[in-house]
Amino acid sequence: QVQLVESGGGLVQAGGSLRLSCAASGSIFSINDMRWYRQAPGKQRELVAMITSGGSTDYADSVKGRFTISRDNAKNMVYLQMKSLKPEDTAVYYCMAVVRGPNLWGQGTQVTVSS
Repeated sequence: QVQLVESGGGLVQAGGSLRLSCAASGSIFSINDMRWYRQAPGKQRELVAMITSGGSTDYADSVKGRFTISRDNAKNMVYLQMKSLKPEDTAVYYCMAVVRGPNLWGQGTQVTVSS
């Protein structure tokens, strides 16, 4: 079964950049829908970005133009490149795969943006 592990979070100043990585233990080639979510303290978990196996992408309005989701099926990796970070981007970021049965979630990685 595919297991997802996020990495790349950390503390960054406003205006800075980070790249989050999601490593899958198995093939993601057949998984059409890969997503990044985030959850800030006291707030509902929200969808940040999604990408299909064909490379089609979609983003939350709050991150359009700043975040880029990508995937490398050969390496079983999904990425979230974040630029022009804002304090409101502070959250735990989760990788998710839409599969048959329960969706697969990573453990999350903390992103903190200071002003």
